[in-house]
Amino acid sequence: MIAMWDNIQILVVAPVFNVQLILNGVLIGAVFALAAYGLALVWGVTNVKNLAQGDFVMLGGYLAYTFSEHGLHPVYALLPIAVLMYAFGWIVYKLVISRVIQRELFTSLLATFGLAIVMQQSMNLIFGPEVRTVESGFETRTLFDGMVTLTDIRMISFVLCGILALALVLFMKRSRMGQAIRATAQDARAARVMGVDTERVYAFTFSLNSAICGVAGALISMIWVLQPFYGIAYSVRAFVIVTAAGLGNLPGVIVMALGLGAIEQYSGFVLGAQFQQATVVGLLLVALIWRRLLLQRHRQALQ
Repeated sequence: MIAMWDNIQILVVAPVFNVQLILNGVLIGAVFALAAYGLALVWGVTNVKNLAQGDFVMLGGYLAYTFSEHGLHPVYALLPIAVLMYAFGWIVYKLVISRVIQRELFTSLLATFGLAIVMQQSMNLIFGPEVRTVESGFETRTLFDGMVTLTDIRMISFVLCGILALALVLFMKRSRMGQAIRATAQDARAARVMGVDTERVYAFTFSLNSAICGVAGALISMIWVLQPFYGIAYSVRAFVIVTAAGLGNLPGVIVMALGLGAIEQYSGFVLGAQFQQATVVGLLLVALIWRRLLLQRHRQALQ
């Protein structure tokens, strides 16, 4: 408690530390937004809550690590990683997800939880349990007489995330597949009546989510570290963001992701790094309770 109070005093006495935390949170939160938007797509279209979301992110990171080991920089490998992860997502859909879409919620949760375990153990066998890092090779800049540091890779990741988010928005609004995805998300039965191949839409949506996670994982591999069992942390973050922002709300997802990144940085500084993940779990509980209260109020208003 004394250490926490001392850390709060540091933020008050030296406001420049707030700049560092906010910058780190916003730049990292942009990557969180990618994984969360992919989850929102799958959740909204197929009604499958993908508990393996973070493991798809980790797999993308390990692909970036593999390309880096063979001499290709992860930034240049983003397109090949997206293609490979798209193909992987298509295979997973055909083998697993397509069999649980029409089932009850517990079945889909159990299936994706099992998928997460299989992916974790597979990555553990292939890459080992050691923590891996990917050197980006970019510089670290300093601001405010060296009191604030800013890495180029985080800025590059932020820009790339923005470009990808814009491309996704344009794709969803202007392409025929994007329109089919939105129609299926609104009413799958009506979409089928209008001639939409919903099975193809489901497969494409899940594969697109896998590709998005692959790009997010590649960016994360240059910012943080990789470990086969770290995927759960990104799954929880994605669920927090989507639960709080709502399905189909890309601006809300972005705002919540940036906010979550900043909150994580502050909790890690004030409470200690050991409580950073606990803060994310706590936020998930708060988001679930908040959504539950909103649902109850909506039902009462209809009565």
